[in-house]
Amino acid sequence: LSILLTAPFTLIKAAIPHMYAQKWGRIVNIASALGLRGAPFKPAYVAAKHGLVGLTKSVALESVGQGVTCNAVCPGRVRTPLVEGQIQDQARNNISPEEVMSRILLARQPRLIEPSEIAGVVAFLCSDAAATRESRSVSRAWRRAVFASTSGIAACAIAACATRWWWTWARTR
Repeated sequence: LSILLTAPFTLIKAAIPHMYAQKWGRIVNIASALGLRGAPFKPAYVAAKHGLVGLTKSVALESVGQGVTCNAVCPGRVRTPLVEGQIQDQARNNISPEEVMSRILLARQPRLIEPSEIAGVVAFLCSDAAATRESRSVSRAWRRAVFASTSGIAACAIAACATRWWWTWARTR
């Protein structure tokens, strides 16, 4: 919880006064599709990611009219070294890496998401083009639209891509 929720909270708390002062800022939290739904055997992770989505919504509401947007990217499974290791670990249990992928990791999504896809979504959310006061939902994970937003503000959870990492990015003008 300290890395997945407390760290983003602390960073936002430190950065947002500077963003307000310059009337511009972008906050992008990397949550997870599990921040929008539950999952067995992962209570701490799910709780932290639900908290991060809630934090994102609250900060988005508080920053309306300040030139600051706050968004959460909520992906499914991403091709990372951690996931690659999980494939190999599970393949040791008399199941091929291909079966691990098809039966376990890709049971709810068509393929692993690439980190470059995450970067594209984050770059867009940090751009002036994403400064609208509308909610957006983009889904590629979990085979259905997963979306959490606060109506009328730029607080969107995008279930398109991301890693387990979070980023907060602000630009000075």
